[in-house]
Amino acid sequence: MTTIAPRLEMPACDHVPRPYDGPSRGEILAMRKQYTNPAVFTLYREPLLLVEGHMQYVFDETGRRYLDMLAGIVTISVGHCHPKVTQRVQEQVGTLQHATTIYLHPNVPMLARKLASKMPPGLDVTYFTNSGTEANELALMMARLYTGNTDVIAVRNAYHGGSQAAMGLTSMHTWKMPLGGEGRVHHALNPDPYRSPFSGSAEEIATRSAEDIRDLIRYSTPGKVAAFISEPIQGAGGVTHGAPNYLKEAYAITREHGGVCIADEVQTGFGRTGNHYWGFQNFGVVPDIVTMAKGLGNGAPIAAVTTRMEIAQKLAQRVHFNTFGGNPVSAAAGLAVMDVIDEDGLQENARVLGARMRAGLDRLKRSHPLIGDVRGMGLMLGIELVTDRATRAPAKGETADILEACRDLGVLVGKGGLDGNVLRIKPAMCITADDADFALDVLHRAIEVTGGR
Repeated sequence: MTTIAPRLEMPACDHVPRPYDGPSRGEILAMRKQYTNPAVFTLYREPLLLVEGHMQYVFDETGRRYLDMLAGIVTISVGHCHPKVTQRVQEQVGTLQHATTIYLHPNVPMLARKLASKMPPGLDVTYFTNSGTEANELALMMARLYTGNTDVIAVRNAYHGGSQAAMGLTSMHTWKMPLGGEGRVHHALNPDPYRSPFSGSAEEIATRSAEDIRDLIRYSTPGKVAAFISEPIQGAGGVTHGAPNYLKEAYAITREHGGVCIADEVQTGFGRTGNHYWGFQNFGVVPDIVTMAKGLGNGAPIAAVTTRMEIAQKLAQRVHFNTFGGNPVSAAAGLAVMDVIDEDGLQENARVLGARMRAGLDRLKRSHPLIGDVRGMGLMLGIELVTDRATRAPAKGETADILEACRDLGVLVGKGGLDGNVLRIKPAMCITADDADFALDVLHRAIEVTGGR
């Protein structure tokens, strides 16, 4: 790996990582190659070994510190090893590690009540699972049971999970296996104004994209649908979203044709977008079902589906059970995370520092023609890189080079979009203004040293 010098100065941190005495990086690579499914991939050309974390920072086996601006793929919401979360998880592990929901335990209903307190009135019944994929599958099942309809509308460029059913909802060929049997799912045009086939204002593009849902229902379904599912802001798809009128119009068309509306909050939930606790609230809509995962557990495996009682009751017509869903340890993590978000003012921090980052990224766009678009809300931001602003040709190789340069300078970011040309900035919500400024400086330097303009 090419070293870029001199390095920019990272904000100070008083955490001292413990000496690492585990297997060497070479041994780990060899074990992964021999014993781990080859589908399990690493991000960098020279894979990064992480052995410790502290709030917004992670450390490799040499003790080198990195600013984690991807937060474990948008999973670390309140900080790596946050002391309040760690303490409550440790207390629960030492008391009772597992008791399925066939028994009572306070953590499950307490967490369900806590989620209900953050939802619009009526969305107050929750089923816990282990991952966002499971949550989206369950939401799909509940929608079909409740409506009696089968067809589902999702949005192009979406990612909703990697199981066979969730893969049917996902709409990027890079994430889809050639299996079939994924159910009657139809993908509507994406309302993202940067890549839309329509012209006009963002609001006009949103309306025409919503009308595509109506056309799909007319031409590709029996005239009735079970659900419309969307991420308020697409995550793996590259931080894309439509104008505020899109979800309002999409929800109205869906309900007109017998369907319910599902908001996939796996990445946008828990204050990350800044102005609101849930992503859908930025667009003035109220879904019928909300799915969530990632940030709820801050790294613990927990996800959930929250809905209205009349929808939830349809699941009770048969035995339905999840061995680990709502287990005491993960539920303890979820309760602690939600408390910390409120106690530490992390939603407000996401709003303030998200605006600071967004303004800085807009300045970078003015300096670097390689940046075609800057978008997102709060601490869920995306930078689309193009080789030509007029043609908007994806800058695939340049994006990979900048990702590597950022890592060398001490900042970890992600990439997304169908062409892998969108840098994803989604840190833990505990970052500071100094962290934000450092990340912006690193991005600027990374673009310069890799030959970006």
